[in-house]
Amino acid sequence: SFGSVYKATLSDGTNVAIKVFHLQLERAFKSFDSECEILRNVRHRNLIKIISTCCNIDFKALVLEFMPNGSLEKWLYSHNYFLDILERLNIMIDVGLALEYLHHGHSLAPVVHCDLKPSNILLDEDMVAHVSDFGISKLLGDGDDSVTQTMTMATIGYMAPEYGSEGIVSTKCDVYSYGVLLMETFTRKKPTDEMFIGEMSLKDWVNKSLSGELTQVIDANLVRDEQSFFVKVDCLSSIMHLALDCCMESPDQRIYMTDAAAKLKKIKEKFLDDVSFN
Repeated sequence: SFGSVYKATLSDGTNVAIKVFHLQLERAFKSFDSECEILRNVRHRNLIKIISTCCNIDFKALVLEFMPNGSLEKWLYSHNYFLDILERLNIMIDVGLALEYLHHGHSLAPVVHCDLKPSNILLDEDMVAHVSDFGISKLLGDGDDSVTQTMTMATIGYMAPEYGSEGIVSTKCDVYSYGVLLMETFTRKKPTDEMFIGEMSLKDWVNKSLSGELTQVIDANLVRDEQSFFVKVDCLSSIMHLALDCCMESPDQRIYMTDAAAKLKKIKEKFLDDVSFN
């Protein structure tokens, strides 16, 4: 990581998060500049807000809004925390809308986050998700299909193949990471889990399960309750199909974030209808 995050309270009583950059790391300078450039120019309910910056020769920090419910990672993997299907759907819809905005929805050229993972999804007091950490994000040229190249590596397991092998960055890299994040959120298995070695990946594991073994891979806590069992399995199957559409090997075959967000909203609507009908 290029920085450490501290909780602080402003004089008016507002809690904030202060991200202090480790300036002994050369990448931290670029990381600070990248976050400032992007967060200064974007505004969306599902993106972390920058309140202020502090910058001099030997100290650089961002003052960010504080997220009292912590990260999606905490909610997925810590004991005594649980998210039901609807809560997970709402969080992933929020993330999808944030990415749709970054890729297609503002006056800047498209922004690629480049490091989507559960620890970078933060939750406010109402459990609304906010995408954070723009330290290795890229501002592309104009146009939805613009690409660039980078030497900066993202997190293993969430990286699109073309990013990992050639450093090629496009909005479709985020779509791939979003697909991995969808699978992880509903299976509670990290793409780096020790079971995924050799040829077997999280994506392959989920793909194989769709021929009738889906209940073997989804988070058992989601279907423990017998009520609406088949409705839940149907919903989870649709989510996994969408995740795989996001994770196609070739960037050209992946769907756009706009379509992914719209599809997930439809999956949620159908789920709510089916549950009430049941």
